[in-house]
Amino acid sequence: MTSLFQILMLLLNIVWFIVIAHVIMSWLINFQVLNLRQPLVAQIWDGLNRILEPVYSRVRNVIPPMGGLDLAPLIVLIAVAIARIVLTNNAAAFY
Repeated sequence: MTSLFQILMLLLNIVWFIVIAHVIMSWLINFQVLNLRQPLVAQIWDGLNRILEPVYSRVRNVIPPMGGLDLAPLIVLIAVAIARIVLTNNAAAFY
């Protein structure tokens, strides 16, 4: 059962990293540090959007619109942090 706990924590860490990378990349694109005309940047951006948009769309359906401010990544990060806390506090059940 320890391996199941470690796999779940690894998956949560990967989700955390992907969301953080998406947020940072969106800032860099919006501040014109990165250009979507570059093929590598466009491919990475498209890949991150394809991975995260299904999750973000479900979150956006639940939270009210905030006038141009997208809180979906923040909600996803909070959900991942809560899942980590729950798994860590209940780690004794996995052993």
